[in-house]
Amino acid sequence: MAALTPTMAGAVPLAVYGRLPGLEHVTISPDGSNVAFVKTANDLHAIAILRLADKKVLGVLNVGEAKLRALLWVDDDHIVVETSTSRYVPSLAGNNTRLTMARTYMGDVGGYVETPQLQLYSIAKQKAFALPDNEHNPNLLPTITGGFWIRRIQNHAVVFFQDFQRGYGPELVEYDVNSGEQKLHDLDPYSGGYLIDDAGAVVADEKYVDKDHKWTLRIQSGDDFKAALEGTDSIDLPSLAGFGPTGDTILVHIREDVDWNWRSLSRKDGTLLAVDDSLQGITAPIFGRLDSRMIGTVTVSDQTKIRFLDPAVQNRYQSVERAFDGARVTFVSASEDYKKLVVRVEGPAFGYAYNLIDFDTHKSARLGDVYDGLTEPFETRAIAYAAADGMQIPGYLTLPRGREAHGLPLVVLPHGGPEARDFADFDWWSQALADQGYAVLRPNYRGSDLGGKFLAAGYGEFGRKMLSDLVDGVTYLVKEGIVDPKRVCIAGASYGGYAALAGVTLTPGVFRCAVSVAGISDPRTLLDAGNSNVRNFDNTVQRYLDRYLGVEGHLDSRLDEISPIKHVSSVTVPVLLIHGQQDAVVPFAQSTAMFHALQDAKKDVKFVPLDNEDHWLSRGKTRLEMLQATVDFLRRNNPPD
Repeated sequence: MAALTPTMAGAVPLAVYGRLPGLEHVTISPDGSNVAFVKTANDLHAIAILRLADKKVLGVLNVGEAKLRALLWVDDDHIVVETSTSRYVPSLAGNNTRLTMARTYMGDVGGYVETPQLQLYSIAKQKAFALPDNEHNPNLLPTITGGFWIRRIQNHAVVFFQDFQRGYGPELVEYDVNSGEQKLHDLDPYSGGYLIDDAGAVVADEKYVDKDHKWTLRIQSGDDFKAALEGTDSIDLPSLAGFGPTGDTILVHIREDVDWNWRSLSRKDGTLLAVDDSLQGITAPIFGRLDSRMIGTVTVSDQTKIRFLDPAVQNRYQSVERAFDGARVTFVSASEDYKKLVVRVEGPAFGYAYNLIDFDTHKSARLGDVYDGLTEPFETRAIAYAAADGMQIPGYLTLPRGREAHGLPLVVLPHGGPEARDFADFDWWSQALADQGYAVLRPNYRGSDLGGKFLAAGYGEFGRKMLSDLVDGVTYLVKEGIVDPKRVCIAGASYGGYAALAGVTLTPGVFRCAVSVAGISDPRTLLDAGNSNVRNFDNTVQRYLDRYLGVEGHLDSRLDEISPIKHVSSVTVPVLLIHGQQDAVVPFAQSTAMFHALQDAKKDVKFVPLDNEDHWLSRGKTRLEMLQATVDFLRRNNPPD
């Protein structure tokens, strides 16, 4: 397919960006002797285990087209593999207080939901086993309903995960890797999260009762649990993250005023301890694999900063950063003694690759490129500009190589979420567009996850100031002389897809064309689907959407003001719609409805449905199909040459 589209001289073939990474999920064994990784070709995934000493392949697990989500060593012989599949369910109506976006959006008519599964692979036996073990527990569903945890109990490796029993309720499953024994532990039906100690006991949990908006964080007290923190909130619920460095405290992520903070909770008496300076300003703690104790912190900004609590480990990691000076270094995995590290390195002099660092030999070895055929990623620079009301909007600009940064064609590429953010790290979509000759702007508009105040600035601004922030970014780049104002298009996925549609319906005259991937075209029907699913017009997901939409429920007349489908008459430029048919987050119907509305209004519109694809473009074939259609559309309606 890539051969069908002209490319800029010297450009990397589009298929290199469109296909899935050739190498990913690289993780080193606890003893540091072996490394496991995923190799992908033609959407077929294989997990390989390689002995580092002699490069011998110790085992291979072919998982085919299953969507790989996580890979983790349990011990030196076993690996847990998490995959997921998109499954159609006729209806998920119910009153679960922790409904996910995927489940809520389906409605009584049904829809797709993403269901995760676990496998346990034994190197010694060269065999994989499904978890949970339904042969001995036929009432367990063949899926998990959350993450998974590894513990070492009485010298046995144990995997913990949550499941639902058919017709009963949530269960915590304890699977002993060495003996194959499986135990079930009852969980509170209102439990949304919990912590497991070194002995495998649940010692803290989260509860939320949606109808009362009441949350409680409980800790173990004797044979029962007692409330440590409690309050009421309709959206912003605190969570248990893990244990403190010594295990006698619990780290809690909690909103205080407008900011989300990391605080320590005493396991002894449940009191919230004084503010810990080591937790201030961090993005997240780093936890140990076997005990969920804090071993370091990560702070994400233009450059991700890692800090390990162990001074020796910190010194080693800083030496790695110095060795790759000028590149972005991402910590990926480590042996149990932290004398072998796997890092991902991105930079003009280093490409985009995984590297193994061995502190016993003081050597670095390149394990392989993330994308086959991509050796020199484009530089991404941080920028900031003033919005119309004076608010500073940060973002990232990727420029094509070999061209003067003057009068360039631009693609505005807003992220999804909206409560998410863009990073300076490698982004395959913006890199591909830059390689085609476009400048690419990825703005962190207000409402992005850049701190409590910045988040709150986006409340009620869906299709309003969140949209004008994008237009102000175009204005800034035009004033700087970097961009030609007559050669600007907008593209995005999820909320970014909504922004693309809003850009050409609510702010006509700015963009020359629009590409919406899995975009929301009609917020009202989105709210209707969620509400009918839970038979309740007051639920957490609806309140979250109402907050950003600036409305009070699905009947609010203000929804029409920001609904692209209500403003198709304003469209004067070509529009491309792309949507995965198995989308479990934004219903496929959001794009089909917009397509028909634009067709009926005699507008220039094309619709590309992606067969067997989800919300996240998890399959290389359809991801390339999306990218190919996008580039063809942009080159036709906003040529880069």
